[in-house]
Amino acid sequence: MPQYVDPYSALPVVPAFALHSNDIADGESMDVAQSSAIFGGPGQDRSPHLQWSGYPAETRSFSVTCFDPDALTVSGFWHWAVYDIPTSVNELPAGAGDVGGRNLPAGAKMLSNDSGRRGYLGAAPPPGEAPHRYIFVVHALDVPTLDDVTQDATPAWLGFRLAAHGLARARLTPLFGIPG
Repeated sequence: MPQYVDPYSALPVVPAFALHSNDIADGESMDVAQSSAIFGGPGQDRSPHLQWSGYPAETRSFSVTCFDPDALTVSGFWHWAVYDIPTSVNELPAGAGDVGGRNLPAGAKMLSNDSGRRGYLGAAPPPGEAPHRYIFVVHALDVPTLDDVTQDATPAWLGFRLAAHGLARARLTPLFGIPG
């Protein structure tokens, strides 16, 4: 697999905390459930279960993002962006990223991903490419809400606000590829 730059290495360094999932693991291939049916494949576009712990005591809210830095674009591809998750929540069930957000906790907001869909879009790399990395990050933030992020904002704009308000990050980076 080609060696790619870690896009988070350019951001301010913050402490890490623990992230666990029943569905994904670092360096392991994601299940077809977390892949996409957007191009007619068997994917289910089901966001993975995520559970986090060990975040700073001063955390006031969370955000969850999924980014593919290996997409064949100059800007990567945002698959999922959720913010304003209250600190009373430390787990999202599988499927929390369903279109419409009906499985998100009260108060949480979801942006459209880079396909324009407001929900989780599963992995869909071109067949035959080296497996792509899908970087799932839980961001611990110093504010209860990101009032300057509107529902029509882009995940990139959210990223600016996450860098400005980030206290700590937890990450899992599974892989997904489709044989040629």
